[in-house]
Amino acid sequence: MYRLIALCFLVGCVPSTGFRDPGAQIYSNAVLEDARLIGDWVQVAEFAAPDAAPCQLGHARITQGLRVEAQLCLNGVQTVFSGPLVATGPGRFVPPQGEAWWVLWADVGYRTIAIGTPSGRFGFILNRGPIAPDRMRAAQEVLAWNGYTTARLR
Repeated sequence: MYRLIALCFLVGCVPSTGFRDPGAQIYSNAVLEDARLIGDWVQVAEFAAPDAAPCQLGHARITQGLRVEAQLCLNGVQTVFSGPLVATGPGRFVPPQGEAWWVLWADVGYRTIAIGTPSGRFGFILNRGPIAPDRMRAAQEVLAWNGYTTARLR
């Protein structure tokens, strides 16, 4: 029994690699219109650990056929994506490198999108130019509803 207690204590000391509660439900946008994602996007927020290096927020361009050219800051690391976004379900995509992107929310005008992943290892908000405070707040609320710890959003 003492070993079990010690093990539980040690597991509690291990830092989490994700930014969302893995037990929380996560939902992609079931009515997302993929073609409306086409265009230029500016990254306005990312999830980062307190000790993550400063990182200049990035950008993404999505073209016809859902090809992406992006340089994004993910947990303080500049990450490049180049190639097709493969749709795997409504609001769900697999980029050329890395883990699935789930579009959790898009505002009605497709000016702002909140993207996460079931593992919670990353999440970010893209916007078409500077973001209005009401849309930033809405994106944060949707991320929180999907189990993300928004205190780690920067």
